[in-house]
Order: sequence, then structure tokens, then C-alpha cells
Amino acid sequence: MLLDLSEEHKEHLSFLPQVDSAVVAEFGRIAVEFLRRGSNPKIYEGAARKLNVSSDTVQHGVEGLTYLLTESSKLMISELDFQDSVFVLGFSEELNKLLLQLYLDNRKEIRTILSELAPDLPSYHSLEWRLDVQLASRSLRQQIKPTVTIKLHLNHNGGHNTSILQTDPATLLHLVQQLEQALEEMKTNHCRRVVRNIK
Repeated sequence: MLLDLSEEHKEHLSFLPQVDSAVVAEFGRIAVEFLRRGSNPKIYEGAARKLNVSSDTVQHGVEGLTYLLTESSKLMISELDFQDSVFVLGFSEELNKLLLQLYLDNRKEIRTILSELAPDLPSYHSLEWRLDVQLASRSLRQQIKPTVTIKLHLNHNGGHNTSILQTDPATLLHLVQQLEQALEEMKTNHCRRVVRNIK
């Protein structure tokens, strides 16, 4: 499986060929520290002074490297797939080998850090639903009142949790539309950037 890097990520990583391999290795160390402890602007400013570039350039380079390492570690891609993913960036052979070594040395630690950061949320197990329609009552002979009853089974902390929800079809349709709209919004560049920074 190859990584699909956006143009923005490629632009952030384009700074790496301009510096020494020792600096790239240091960026790799900073990227892992970034995952452990979060962003540290002082490190970016110090590195920017040494390299005579802006701190934003250094920060983008580290963030691009962090994204490359975390996505590769999350997907547990093979050495060959990692090399093919990085080959698209047009880096030198030496830099590609250095990035591969960074990935191989840090992937287990990155996976451990990511698993610790993941929230412990309930997960979907199964869903049962029923549609009830009331056609008439004593006071109203011609009445159509549909109701959707949903029984949602969730897994949480090794146990099962059940929730029963009841709504009318119009509200359920509105809920589905809102969820589909949220899923579409997650595909925008802004949301991807926010999610990447959260991870």
C-alpha cells in the first residue's frame, strides 16, 4: 500500500533535500518528540537560526516528516512500499535511505505513542431497527404516525452497552443528511489539516 501525499505535504517535505543528512536525522528525532510532547516553538527557532531559514520552514519540514512517519506507522507499510511512496518526492538515493531508516527505527515507538493517544470510545457492535406505523386511534380515525425504533449495541471496555433510540422518519432523514454532510466536510483540506494536527 502506497502513501497518498497531498501537494501540501510534498511542499513541506521539499525542504529536506536542502539540508544535510545529519539535520534530517535530527528532524526525525524532533518529529518523534513532537508526537510525545507536542510542538515546541523554541526548537524550531533554534534550528531556523542555525540553518538561516524561517522557523515556519523548519516547522513545516518537521510536521511533514511527522506526517510521513505517523501515516506509514499507522498503516504498517512495508519497506518497499515506503521507498516507493518516498520515491515520488524525487529525493536523492541517500535521503530516501535515511528516511527509510528513520521509519524502520521509529515505527514501533510511533505506533505505541499513537495507541496511547487514541481515546477510549465505544465502538459499534450491531444495530436492530423496527418501523412502527400508527394508522388510527380512538380520536383520529385516519392518522399515519410512523416511528423508527433503533436498538444500538456498542462495545466499551470489554463489555456491551445497549441504547434504545426512537424518532420519526423526518428527523432520522435529517440526521442522516447531517452525518453525510459532516463526512463530506472531513474531506476538505482544512479538516484534514486540523485532524492531522490533532493526531
